[in-house]
Amino acid sequence: VQLQASGGGWVQPGGSLRLSCAASEGVVTAYGMGWFRQSPGKEREFVAAISYTGGSTYHAEGVRGRFTIPRDVAKNTVYLQMNNLRPEDTAVYYCTADPRRIGVQQFYYGMEIWGQGTLVTVSS
Repeated sequence: VQLQASGGGWVQPGGSLRLSCAASEGVVTAYGMGWFRQSPGKEREFVAAISYTGGSTYHAEGVRGRFTIPRDVAKNTVYLQMNNLRPEDTAVYYCTADPRRIGVQQFYYGMEIWGQGTLVTVSS
């Protein structure tokens, strides 16, 4: 399984950014997919996840209503659409995948496969 995250950059508070995670063929329909992030001096934290069926999603409380996790099966890609960004969203964002057939909320506690991170900076 290979995961390639991209789309990070600098954005002003209130702005939007879309991260992409290009996965190996077939991964997005066989694995739960997700995003975690790590801010300077903090531990990695869960952001959002989508089930392998695409029928269920779960978001961390701090991003609920601002971030979504759509996917494009034909492109083997999962996205993290981030709106109304705040300075506290500044972090390295990691794309993740997990083959376990568990409730998508359970991915809050961790996922098995990690890609490289992409840096998002929110500042004025």
